Amino acid sequence: MTAVDYTVIVVYLAGMLALGWWGMRRARSTSDFLVAGRRLGPLMYSGTMAAIVLGGASTIGGVGLGYQYGLSGAWMVIAIGLGLLALSVFFSARIARLKVYTVSQMLDLRYGGSSGLISGIVMWAYTLMLAVTSTIAYATIFDVIFGLDRVVAIVLGGAIVVCYSTLGGMWSITLTDMVQFVVKTVGVLLLLLPIAVVKAGGFDAMKSELPHGYFSPMGIGGQTVFTYVLIYSFGMLIGQDIWQRVFTARDDRVARLGGTAAGTYCLAYAVAGAIIGTAARVLYPKLGAPDDAFATIVKDALPVGVKGLVLAAALSAVMSTSSGALIACATVANNDIWARLRGRTLRTAGASHDEIGGNRVFILIMGVAVIGISVALNDVVEALTVAYNMLVGGLLMPILGGLLWKRGTGAGALASVGVGGLTVIALMGWKGILANEPIYFGLLASLVAYVAVSLATKPTDAAILDVWRRRLAGEPATPAPETTSPATAGA
Repeated sequence: MTAVDYTVIVVYLAGMLALGWWGMRRARSTSDFLVAGRRLGPLMYSGTMAAIVLGGASTIGGVGLGYQYGLSGAWMVIAIGLGLLALSVFFSARIARLKVYTVSQMLDLRYGGSSGLISGIVMWAYTLMLAVTSTIAYATIFDVIFGLDRVVAIVLGGAIVVCYSTLGGMWSITLTDMVQFVVKTVGVLLLLLPIAVVKAGGFDAMKSELPHGYFSPMGIGGQTVFTYVLIYSFGMLIGQDIWQRVFTARDDRVARLGGTAAGTYCLAYAVAGAIIGTAARVLYPKLGAPDDAFATIVKDALPVGVKGLVLAAALSAVMSTSSGALIACATVANNDIWARLRGRTLRTAGASHDEIGGNRVFILIMGVAVIGISVALNDVVEALTVAYNMLVGGLLMPILGGLLWKRGTGAGALASVGVGGLTVIALMGWKGILANEPIYFGLLASLVAYVAVSLATKPTDAAILDVWRRRLAGEPATPAPETTSPATAGA
């Protein structure tokens, strides 16, 4: 690392804080603070959506999978891209029309207010662990950049994200994510990818140096690919961090086309990461751990200045996911859990400064909690697996069922969340956190409970379904979610 590299990184970090301050000036209402006023156009929407889904796991982990398995290591990030494409093409327009703030509010609107608190707790646990896994990744990057102790690195990186997220909420995060998207594109796709391939001698040399399996599209194994699709593709369909970005779209067209562009970008990013990892395998065949491949190739293969930019790109990947998960966690904690327990109401959208202050407090509280848990926790993969298993096993069926099946009921949704979540927890305890069985049988149990209980109970009230239908169609509804309690919106 040279003075030029350090300067690039320090300027980048200072710029994130400056954008946070700028975003604060635009956050004048709860809608501004939580969903950027629901007015992002296609360019900002697609850039920020790509930024949030492609985090440290997609960048450092994606390169690590390429190092370990070759081109088939792209499947984890491909699954993320496929999930985002499915969300954008089939569901995003309807989700955007609901004009809510959280997934739990959608469930309240669809089922009549019977499942919001429990689903809020599950979603809060998922977003909390997602923020933790992103924050832990700072330790790896700051160790490469500055040689910092793990705890200091986590606190430093986490404090920067908490600071700009607390200042301006979604507006600050949107502005910083756009910069992060550009830095990540230039650093990883336009610089690191071609330099890594050239350093490894080109594709012909890579093929001659490595076993044939490194260039097989299914070398990682069919069961692993299937599990990635179940966890990550379906996770993209229902995560609060992703939905909260959908809510920022200006209209249906932006949500659909911008999300499709972001999903396509994810597929390109997946292949790039796998190729970089494969090149690293040729250059450094004896690394201690696959996840060291990214940092090693950056340190040893890149010229002065470029090294700083690519490490800033890695920081961008981690920060975008971390900030998105943090605001999602705080939004759920404040508006789905705390507000329900207190029965608190929102002011009108134009005079909601008290609510902005409350959301800022929750971002700060959740941010401190995330940093503390990150310092205490070591295994990122296990934490991320627990988060996605709980999310998909507990909430996939009630959410997709609510969107696709009119006969689904609130009792069925509650049973599905409870049975699916408990099955996942029990099997993770029995088979191990990283086993495939928890998500397989958790989803099956959740589906059976949802269908069986829904059919055995009274159909959802026609008045509730009428409000739901009108909201999905984009028709005005009374009362509007902007002027009602988040705890009772749509109930």
